[in-house]
Amino acid sequence: MANPTIEELQKSSEFELIAKLNHNEIKEFVLNRFSEGGKIITAYKIYQIVMVLGGLFFFAYTVFLFFRGNNEPFYYSLGALVFCFTLLIVFHELLHGVALKMVGAKNVNFGAYIKKFVFYAEANRFVLNRKQFAFVALAPFVVVKLISISAIFLFISSPQLYFFVFLMSAHSLFCAGDIGLLSVFYNYPGREVFSFDIKNEKTSYYFLKNILNSDRF
Repeated sequence: MANPTIEELQKSSEFELIAKLNHNEIKEFVLNRFSEGGKIITAYKIYQIVMVLGGLFFFAYTVFLFFRGNNEPFYYSLGALVFCFTLLIVFHELLHGVALKMVGAKNVNFGAYIKKFVFYAEANRFVLNRKQFAFVALAPFVVVKLISISAIFLFISSPQLYFFVFLMSAHSLFCAGDIGLLSVFYNYPGREVFSFDIKNEKTSYYFLKNILNSDRF
């Protein structure tokens, strides 16, 4: 069924506002979600620890190789570091934008709070349900993961391997915001949550469908 309209979410007693998030508060909101925990947060934390430890191990190994006279792995790791904090950010947000277009959003915009190292894509006044939000939130995670794993197998015996190992490791950190926002949708088992952005307000809204009306949408 079609998602409810913004007017229905705001004015109907069938829906309850559960979160109003100004985009300059995304970082604080995500940190709070991680402190509260939950299944999806716990699973991501475990994944993130594995990725970070793996990345640190391989980076340390490239340093060891550097002092043994094998410079290329170390240089590829440094190249990955530069790439991750420049072009990867753009690629990550573009993937969110493409995913928003794929679920039907007409107007997709991008924004950033550089001082907080927060970047985002938004679809102005477009309502997303749980499945749509999950698709948009996880699109960069899945795409970058598949590219990294494919490249690791392709370059398994080459110095380029270390570029993609570092890329996969570092990108796990970039997905924390996506997971934190997605976790809101899984706080209410068996109930639907809807979200939309208002560009002029730089704000995201999250509405919960009341359980007595759960058969309408």
